Amino acid sequence: MIKTEHLSKRYDSLVAVDDVSFQVAPGEVLGFLGPNGAGKTTTMRMLAGFVTPTAGKASICGHDIATEPLLAKASLGYLPEGAPTYGEMTVRRFLEFIADLRRLEGDRRRARLDYVIGRLQLSRVLDQTIETLSKGFRRRVGLAQAIVHDPPVLILDEPTDGLDPNQKHEVRTLINEMARDKIIVISTHILEEVDAVCSRAIIIARGRIVADDTPLALEAKSRYYNAVTLQLEQADQLEAARAAVAALPAVAEVEVSVRDARLTALPRAGATILTTVSELAVRQGLKLKELHLESGRLDEVFRTITA
Repeated sequence: MIKTEHLSKRYDSLVAVDDVSFQVAPGEVLGFLGPNGAGKTTTMRMLAGFVTPTAGKASICGHDIATEPLLAKASLGYLPEGAPTYGEMTVRRFLEFIADLRRLEGDRRRARLDYVIGRLQLSRVLDQTIETLSKGFRRRVGLAQAIVHDPPVLILDEPTDGLDPNQKHEVRTLINEMARDKIIVISTHILEEVDAVCSRAIIIARGRIVADDTPLALEAKSRYYNAVTLQLEQADQLEAARAAVAALPAVAEVEVSVRDARLTALPRAGATILTTVSELAVRQGLKLKELHLESGRLDEVFRTITA
């Protein structure tokens, strides 16, 4: 597993990471979330052995990253922020160089190189120098070098940064496939990434962990949990619908979007209002394009926790 114990990093008077402790077990995909400057990347760099902690310790598969760095790093695939590479190398030469560093030989070497080239769709750029690639392709080359040796642990810092929607889907599918038998930590500020691939989320703010739970449990902390959203076909019904919904005893508040004729009814604490709002819509003769139950909004929980 990955394990951190009271991990801290200070730069003079700046506390970048402050007493962070957590464990990640096989089969988990941990989303490590936080606003810019929260300490995400510094934590990832300490886990990967690129930054020395001021205090505390971290281990990868039982190997302390400070006292057994080679054994720890042999178990690790790391995609750094920005995916730094050697721009003057071709993609083919760079991946062969990484295979050399990882001591891949013979059939296994060929199989792993073929796998990452095919899975990340790098065939058509193999003979281009990395400096001539688009940001999206450079990110894919960075991911390829992280997984070429099939490590049991992956630490991925913003793995879909710079990718278009199709490429993001491919990378997220790959992460879900690998999650069956690996430990994966993803540092990100993209909340949709958490919904797409993570089984657990840690939120860090000002260097400290402020939440650690499943994405569903975090969404349940949202004021929108069990809220009901209606979109009307006729905007002229919006004000009457708002007044009628707001009058329901179990409704605490109603939010209205005039632009798309949409309103959201927020329940009072512990209340369930889907049936009540649905019945009211029928009684009022509201013509609906949409009516749905909200599961909670992770972005709202994130803003509340990190503000």
